[in-house]
Amino acid sequence: MKIPLPKLKAIILYFCHNTESRFLGKVKLMKLFYFFDFSHLKTYGAPVTYDRYINLDHGPIPSYIKNLVDDAADDIDSSYLVDTIYFERPEGTHMYRVLPRRKFTEKDKNYFSQTELEVLEKVCARFGDKNTKYLEEISHKEAPWRETEYRDEIPYELATKDPDSKVTEEEVKLLLKIQ
Repeated sequence: MKIPLPKLKAIILYFCHNTESRFLGKVKLMKLFYFFDFSHLKTYGAPVTYDRYINLDHGPIPSYIKNLVDDAADDIDSSYLVDTIYFERPEGTHMYRVLPRRKFTEKDKNYFSQTELEVLEKVCARFGDKNTKYLEEISHKEAPWRETEYRDEIPYELATKDPDSKVTEEEVKLLLKIQ
């Protein structure tokens, strides 16, 4: 993964403040990262986090980010995310609701390029009020999940097989090679 921790925290805070909080659990957060990375890649030729995505039952999961969030849910006080988020367990659910510890600030906003902000806004507008199941179903229709097997790493270039991709597989491969 090639993203500084402060920028990762800013992405999480953006999602926390721009989606419906009653639906924002750990799994939905992972889906939002997927749609953010892969939407940016399909439009501009590069992901944002460069995390390693894995095909799991609930859809594509960013492995490093998932581990970071899972560690925070297990022991927030010793987590890298202690100053960013906390978790609630709504009664009668298995959900770990993700809630922000602070506001998304201008300093956070400055971590992003204009294209990253544009894609963050679009992802939140499209999925902010949707539940996790909806995002899972949509992610299962995308080539990166369809064309890999359970527990396989998902190559970024598979996103170019989706009809909404504006970049070619060759362009993505070249960019990833020089990164």
